[in-house]
Formats: sequence, structure tokens, C-alpha cells
Amino acid sequence: MAAAAALGGLGLLRARLRLAAAAAATSAALGRTGHRAPPLRGGVAAALPSAGRSYGSQAKEEEELRVRYLDDEHKGIVVLGLNRSHAKNALSKNLVKMMSKAVDALKSDKKVRTVVFRSEVPGIFCAGADLKERAKMHSSEVSSFVSRARATINELGGTQRLPRTIGVSLAKELIFSARIVDGEEAKSIGLISHVVEQNEAGDAAYRRALALAREFLPQGPVAMRVAKLAINQGMEVDLVTGLAIEEACYAQTIPTKDRIEGLLAFKEKRPPRYKGE
Repeated sequence: MAAAAALGGLGLLRARLRLAAAAAATSAALGRTGHRAPPLRGGVAAALPSAGRSYGSQAKEEEELRVRYLDDEHKGIVVLGLNRSHAKNALSKNLVKMMSKAVDALKSDKKVRTVVFRSEVPGIFCAGADLKERAKMHSSEVSSFVSRARATINELGGTQRLPRTIGVSLAKELIFSARIVDGEEAKSIGLISHVVEQNEAGDAAYRRALALAREFLPQGPVAMRVAKLAINQGMEVDLVTGLAIEEACYAQTIPTKDRIEGLLAFKEKRPPRYKGE
């Protein structure tokens, strides 16, 4: 069985790195049994591993982070694949640097509609920070590494931190106990979105995430962007303020070419041709 969580646009994991210890209960632990996908909400698809085959162009086998721009019916979807098999995809300085560089490039690329964040290593998603590397760092290096790693993960986006995702009490329980949970329990507590039966190729979660990503492609990029903004900001305030934020976000879509194109496409019963403006 494999677990997957998927969402649209450019957003993902907003989990504190120090929650990686809890995510080691959830992340490494679940990863060991092949059940783990990260807690996501509102922006990127995350999935567990397959054999690391190339589903699109620009696959670099030697890199710790593989960046693939998919083609044909998947055009507009980019796959970021963690590929540190020897370290169970633990976050090293080099991997964080590569992730930061990739995210910066994707943010300015209007052709990118959805990002899938996955593991290329069978049986594991991410074991958290690379503690072996951390032990060799000078104390002055640790702070800057953690800050950069946190900033990179925050850039990936639309999710809330663990207590906001599953509630304060349950988050404390998982963090304090470092308990291992499987895919079914992770889904039951709202930590992940989907659990699917594993296939022979070992990439069932990725396939499910990719299918969800395809559902996001027809949607207007401007509308997706402001919807994420409304959700993320609305979660922080009361309902009345949240509704005001929603109204302000909707107003941003009214004068856009994307909105006009969407209305024309609906009227003409054809797929829209969005340009992200």
C-alpha cells in the first residue's frame, strides 16, 4: 500500500525542520514501510517512489534532486524527485541548495502549472535533516543551514504546520512519542490525503498524485494563485475577516485575460488557453 497527497500550483510542505523528528516518526518511520507521504495542503503533489524512470524531459540521473518537465498531456507539470538513496533522502546542504535553486526557477516560470514533489528512492520519502552531516558542521554553520532549509520548505508552500493540520493534541502526541503510523492511520488523522494499493512498478502513489495534478491543469493559474492566497491567509483569521480576504482575492481575477478566456472557453465548450495573466 502506498500513500499520496496531491495539490495544485506551487505549494507544499510547510513543516518545521525540527518537526522532522516527529516526521521521523511520521516521515522516516512511515518511509521505511513505504507508506509515507508528507503532510500537504494546497499547492503541490507529493508521492512515494518508483524505480526512478524518466516520465518527461530533463532527467539527470546523477543528481540528488531530479527535475523533470513532463510532456504531452502532462505538459505544465514539473516533478521534483529526491534521489539520495544512501542517506534515505535526508536533507543535506547540497540537497537544500538544489531545492532552493529549483523552487526559485519554478516561481518565475509561467509555463509551470503544478509541481509534484516525490521520492525516487523505493521505500522512503525523506528521513529529515542529515544528522551525520550536521554533526560535522561547525556551530556557526548550523544556524545558517537550518534557516535556509526552513526558508526553502516555506517557499514550497500551501500547507500548514503539523498542529494546524491534525490538531494540537494529536500533533503533541506524535512529536512526544515519535510513534510510527502507517498509511491508513496517517490518512485517518488527516496527515495525508490519499492511500492507494501499491502496483507492480512501485509507483502507485506517484501515479495517483499525477492524476490529481492533471485535474489541476485546466484551471486558471491566476485563480489558482489567489485561491491559495485566500485559503492560507483565511486560516489565520476569523470567518468575517476570511470572507473579506476571499472577496479581495476574487476581485483580482476580474480584470485578467485568464478570466475572459475562461468565460469564452466555457461558452464555446472548448479547453481554455490560459496565459497566467
